[in-house]
Amino acid sequence: MVSRFQPGAHAYDKDGRSYTVEVVDGGTVYCKASNGVETEFPASSLLNESEWTARGDGRRDISYTRLKQARAYTSTMEKLDRAASEQLLAKAERLSPSLLDFAAFTVAERVLMENKNEDMIDGLSIIKCREIFDEAKPEIRAGLLATLISARPDALIGAVRLGDNLLRAMIDKGLEAHAQAFEDFQDRPRR
Repeated sequence: MVSRFQPGAHAYDKDGRSYTVEVVDGGTVYCKASNGVETEFPASSLLNESEWTARGDGRRDISYTRLKQARAYTSTMEKLDRAASEQLLAKAERLSPSLLDFAAFTVAERVLMENKNEDMIDGLSIIKCREIFDEAKPEIRAGLLATLISARPDALIGAVRLGDNLLRAMIDKGLEAHAQAFEDFQDRPRR
């Protein structure tokens, strides 16, 4: 049983967290987490790489369920007008077609990082992240977009009434801080 784990290989706990095996001693596997914390497990409570892969992709589905329940999607900082929020989202989608996809993906990244699941970021699906984003109330989505581009939500919504140029300028200015991440996102496969 213990020979299932080799030093330097990955081991996974029941929640799918990944660890690097350092030493196997008897029935105990000594590991290091991605954040450098050392821990130990009974060998029977871990899965090796091939066992984890054979198990299926259940953890990924669980993370999308958790993502829907994240604080980012369930609460809003300030009260925003629903109709104005919908107008903002529609206009933002028209002015910058991949912006809302980027916002949805960035929110998912942040939620995974907050939950210490950084190892799952590479496997995120843009399509699923966007579906979760679109299921949220328009006010919440408008607030998330405003947070992404470092704008006050009420000011961003107000820019909708003042014309495309002002809104485009606010979006472009806000994306400057995320220029490299946005560019990398554009190259990411849409799956």
